[in-house]
Amino acid sequence: MKKLLMVTGLLAVMGTANAASYKIDSSHTYPNFTVSHLGFSTMHGHFAKTTGKLEMDLAKGTGSVDIKIDASSIYTGFKKRDDHLRSPDFFNVVEFPDITFKSTSAKISKNGGSVMGDLTIMGVTKKVTLDVKHVKCGKHPFNPKLKEVCGFDATTSVMRTDFGMKYGIPAIGDKISINLEVEATR
Repeated sequence: MKKLLMVTGLLAVMGTANAASYKIDSSHTYPNFTVSHLGFSTMHGHFAKTTGKLEMDLAKGTGSVDIKIDASSIYTGFKKRDDHLRSPDFFNVVEFPDITFKSTSAKISKNGGSVMGDLTIMGVTKKVTLDVKHVKCGKHPFNPKLKEVCGFDATTSVMRTDFGMKYGIPAIGDKISINLEVEATR
């Protein structure tokens, strides 16, 4: 009986040993986007402030992501444009200060996968799928104080008009390509 309890306990620990919870590291997380600018060029931008959490179980191929992006932290390299992007014409950051993504399901491995979830921009929520290109979890090589780091790179695209962002259509592109480079620590 004692051996059975020990084996059962060991199996329970092994079953959860790969599951881990991480806090988004905003200094190493880079949500960014591209959009056609008048058909002449591609404009790039990113958001500087991101918080959230990441759950990962690579052994089971599951996980979850809950990210909150400060919409006012948008940066394209040109202050006048950034101020316009914060206005009601685009992100309307006074009324809608956050952009969020909350996963509903995930199929992941070290080689990538997909994360399905709800993206909310300007109070409008749409289902999107993140195409995960890369996942890595492990010890931080330069900071032994951190127990573990986990990160991923993912992409998706959305139509900004689906979120009520109609200014400048069709001259300014409707399709927005979104890239998320995320690192999180335990």
